[in-house]
Amino acid sequence: MEPLKHECGVVLIRLRRPLHYYKEKYGSYSYALDKLYLMMEKQHNRGQEAAGIGVVKLHVPAGHENIFRERELGKDAIPKIFAFIGSEIPADIDNLPADEAEAFTPFLGEVYMGHLRYSTTGRSGISYTHPVLRRNNWRSRSLMLCGNFNMTNVREMFEHVVSSGQHPRIYSDTNMILEQVGYALDKENHRLYRDLRDSLNGPELAEAIEDRLDLASVLENVTPGWDGGYVMCGATGSGDIFAVRDPHGIRPAFYYYDDEIVVLASERPVIQTVFDVPVTSVRELGFGEALIVNKAGDVSTRQVLPAGDNRRCSFERIYFSRGSDVDIYRERKALGEALVPTLLKMVNYDVDHTVFSFIPNTAEVAFFGMMQGLEKRLDECKLADISRLIAYGDATDENLRRVLSRRVRVEKIAIKDVKMRTFIADGSSRDDMVAHVYDVTYGTVEPGVDTLVVIDDSIVRGTTLKQSILRRLDRLKPRRIIVVSSSPQVRYPDYYGIDMSALEQFIAFHAAIRLLKETGRDSIIHDTYRQCIRQRELPIEQRRNCVKAIYAPFSDTEISEAISCMLTENTIQPINAKVDILYQSLEGMHMAIPGHPGDWYFSGDYPTPGGNRQVNEAFIDYYENNFK
Repeated sequence: MEPLKHECGVVLIRLRRPLHYYKEKYGSYSYALDKLYLMMEKQHNRGQEAAGIGVVKLHVPAGHENIFRERELGKDAIPKIFAFIGSEIPADIDNLPADEAEAFTPFLGEVYMGHLRYSTTGRSGISYTHPVLRRNNWRSRSLMLCGNFNMTNVREMFEHVVSSGQHPRIYSDTNMILEQVGYALDKENHRLYRDLRDSLNGPELAEAIEDRLDLASVLENVTPGWDGGYVMCGATGSGDIFAVRDPHGIRPAFYYYDDEIVVLASERPVIQTVFDVPVTSVRELGFGEALIVNKAGDVSTRQVLPAGDNRRCSFERIYFSRGSDVDIYRERKALGEALVPTLLKMVNYDVDHTVFSFIPNTAEVAFFGMMQGLEKRLDECKLADISRLIAYGDATDENLRRVLSRRVRVEKIAIKDVKMRTFIADGSSRDDMVAHVYDVTYGTVEPGVDTLVVIDDSIVRGTTLKQSILRRLDRLKPRRIIVVSSSPQVRYPDYYGIDMSALEQFIAFHAAIRLLKETGRDSIIHDTYRQCIRQRELPIEQRRNCVKAIYAPFSDTEISEAISCMLTENTIQPINAKVDILYQSLEGMHMAIPGHPGDWYFSGDYPTPGGNRQVNEAFIDYYENNFK
């Protein structure tokens, strides 16, 4: 109900044939550019703050540009970028001779890179928009990067760059990665130069260096110093490309290649749809693995880091990734079905007086799963009722029809209205306007009798629930409202690419703090602060997540009950229905999504040492702003 900013989306394309091949087979020199546009649009959900593309041309004479880049800010960045590119490409491009089109047309090349950005660090602006670029007159030393990532050890990375003699201009993980990879790329070029300078010189020497460039060794040099979740994509000016994934597989990457093209993206169905290939043809990039394509177009993979434990992000599957992926669709349905046993207990198995719905649309697939689970249980009840009727000799047509006619009551309860412009109001007036963002379908609930159940994919902050949705649902006058979350309670910040970095964002955290105060256990808050301070003295690999102590005294149910109270108190208009919150259990989530066990948002079990350091620092910030 409250949109979260996701990390980013990436696209990487490498053509394995000359441009005229695609003109002859597909009718246009812009074949790859068209594919890039489609893949970026189909991943638009992953980043709406900014976008950028980069293109490398391989067959350009000296004195002409071989790397092109365009970036834009805003939700309409993609159409703006491609409108500009369209204005740069001659309208009669497909009528031009191949050598002219391939050598001199801007934004038509053999390497394409696309990026969609959401800021997860609070930094925005064109200078933070990918691709980022490090130019050099030697094509093999020019470097263009984009990534879906967030690093938790930027300070250490900065110190490493400075210790090598460099003088970084910007303190950010993007800039540190660009400088580190660029420095290692320079060293690789120097190594080859020293090996070849006695036998070659001039253009022949430069060509030989490009032909022998070993990007795998470049990555093996720099990636051991990275702590975070990442898929990093890069291209040199000579046409070599790479994509490397973090050793725990936190961030997703999928690729496909044939004899014409190599393509990588953040989401599998994007590749399936755009290139019309079966799911079995799309591969997942391994943990700590790099996909590498050299100047000649040869494709290989290399294990540049030891693969760690599987910590693929579960929130990717619950909330962010496209539901058209076959596995994600199945998993989201399983999430909904896993909630059914507890939900039936909450409504006292009275499905006849319970109405089920979902809000927002992203929760629809989990809703389908929940409905399937309920229908299975209802079928079991019908079978038991029919067996009893037969046993007692009451299996009349009327009685059988009555049993068979029972249905799970499904309604489209809430509809998101046009986007309300609330910037002209403030205070209670603004809150009242926010309450009208959702409208409800009247006549679907029997007032004072029915329980209304609505499922959401996640309840993180609770703001929209409190300010809008509960108040609108209450207008239907149900006896009781149960809000169901297909994900567990989000208790801890993320430091690997999703915009959840402060403890104050989480209603579960506020509920736990409230319970500690109400039960006279304030000392736990102060002890946790002192423990977090002491952690600063330890080596980073020995640090633990001290914030777990805030939740330890309470069950999930107790925290959910506290959240219910917080959502219904101090509202402008009183909510008359009893409100309960049901969260997915951690066990239920893992059963539904067995291949993606990364659950640090819910459990606090961070996959890298940097996560433990960051969460302790987040609690220190919270404590010092509220208790000192």
